[in-house]
Amino acid sequence: DLPLTIIVTVELISETPESIDEAKKRFRSAPEVQQCHYVTGDADFILTLVVASMSAYEDFTRRAFFESGNVKKFRTFVSMGQVKTGMTLDI
Repeated sequence: DLPLTIIVTVELISETPESIDEAKKRFRSAPEVQQCHYVTGDADFILTLVVASMSAYEDFTRRAFFESGNVKKFRTFVSMGQVKTGMTLDI
């Protein structure tokens, strides 16, 4: 019963190897995080979360972003519906 899929871009304050590793560890251990990608460009990470409610997402943001002290900003995108999912390729 996790009806909300939320995609979040995360930009860190510090991008030292230690701070990147700490963020990876934090995101990897969060049960809400279905996927985590370390990326180049405007964001450092792109997360795909599944949560029960917006208040559950707010709890996640407090733990994963605000308490870390190293998140400069994050942008939230709430999925309105799945168009294509999966990890297999038909090639």
